[in-house]
Amino acid sequence: MFNFMMNRAPASNTPRLSPQEIVSRSAEGAITVIDVRDHNEIAMSGKAAGALHIPLAVLRMQADPSSPDFHPELSTDKPVAIYCATGSRSGMAVRLFSSLGFGEVHNLGGLGHWQMAGGQITR
Repeated sequence: MFNFMMNRAPASNTPRLSPQEIVSRSAEGAITVIDVRDHNEIAMSGKAAGALHIPLAVLRMQADPSSPDFHPELSTDKPVAIYCATGSRSGMAVRLFSSLGFGEVHNLGGLGHWQMAGGQITR
């Protein structure tokens, strides 16, 4: 069910970025990478270097620019790439970010995609 949605282009019709492009743009500071996994998953495997950790359970509050809990490192004007363990939860998060007015949102897939693309992991 989620694979169909996950492989679609972002809602803004921007071209889909490859994991390698996301890793490169992250290193340049040109994209915000977000990990939506829970704390236990990060404790077990680490997270993408430089990624924000916003668990899916609190994502709506922290990604909504009108919320008092809006994450201070987010901007609707800056591209966002989201990952989880496999890409399903990040697919849901992509749709949420798009609905909240973020212009360029990408589903990176899983943490493994980041790592296979040369991205560093922090623990």
